[in-house]
Amino acid sequence: MKYRVIIEQDEDGVFVAEVPSLPGCISQGKTRVEALKNIQEAIEVYIESLKAHNEPIPPSIDEEIVEVAM
Repeated sequence: MKYRVIIEQDEDGVFVAEVPSLPGCISQGKTRVEALKNIQEAIEVYIESLKAHNEPIPPSIDEEIVEVAM
């Protein structure tokens, strides 16, 4: 499954990763790579929790990125 992840660097230089379609699914890391690894683990645990509580799992995304020359 694929989920959109937003990564922003905070004022302390920490990279914060958030999954908009999974409310409260947030993680962080000292680097972008670490933040991505951590959010992947958080997503897996989040989905396991949804399954354990018989909650619906948000659908995977399917999107394309279009680059526009300026």
